[in-house]
Amino acid sequence: MPIYAYRCEECGFAKDVLQKISDPQLTECPSCGKSTFKKQLTAAGFQLKGTGWYVTDFRGGNAPATGVAAKTDAPAASSGESKAATPAPATTTPSGGDTK
Repeated sequence: MPIYAYRCEECGFAKDVLQKISDPQLTECPSCGKSTFKKQLTAAGFQLKGTGWYVTDFRGGNAPATGVAAKTDAPAASSGESKAATPAPATTTPSGGDTK
């Protein structure tokens, strides 16, 4: 059942009401008794629950796989550990001899 926001245009009283879609709109203000109680236009808020629904599924746009790859690659590229872990190239002596 949706929650509708109502506000009285006369006294400013506001109230959120849990109603069925088929229920008639409220018109009488519970505070002042006048028939200036109007339903407000508000953003719909909902939360999907149960298996298979995750909060992060659609946050990255249309390609959730790209968002996951960016999250895993970004820390490795920005940390100094990846540069320290790469081995240094082998060096030779100027005389061309073997290094021991």
